[in-house]
Amino acid sequence: MKRLPLAPRALTEPHPARLAPGHPRRAAILAAHAAALAADQSGYLDPDSGLFVLTAGFLAARGTCCTRGCRHCPYVDDP
Repeated sequence: MKRLPLAPRALTEPHPARLAPGHPRRAAILAAHAAALAADQSGYLDPDSGLFVLTAGFLAARGTCCTRGCRHCPYVDDP
């Protein structure tokens, strides 16, 4: 399997199509994601839905996009 290049943005910043800039819980979601990244955890409990969400760091280590629409996919760069 060929490794894909990462999108040209920080792992802490999701693509706007995956987490809208105006999302009412954006700050809490990004804080939970940043804490999980800092702790080298594979994911976090979403403060909005309560579901487990994978971090961009974990997804980047996979080397490819799974095409499942992950919130923090580090590969998606389409508008």
